[in-house]
Amino acid sequence: MRIQVRRTGGFAGIERHAEVDTSGRPDAPEWHALTEKALAAARSTPPIGVPDGFAYQITVDGRTVYAADPRLTEEQRTLISRVLKEGA
Repeated sequence: MRIQVRRTGGFAGIERHAEVDTSGRPDAPEWHALTEKALAAARSTPPIGVPDGFAYQITVDGRTVYAADPRLTEEQRTLISRVLKEGA
């Protein structure tokens, strides 16, 4: 599974992008379960966010969904944080 996260917005408007490929990882089942839950609550179109808030584009194996602060689920927040931290 290839998970990509693109974060835009914020006060400075700096964009971040990261990607994690779970193939061959020992923790792949954990990533898959977290991703399923995060995608289930996401939108197929970009939501209206708040001024200076972050907007997220999450792409998993070619399927893209959207989320925005402050309306992230706990699973979305965790997935986004992990991908931005561990991804290259």
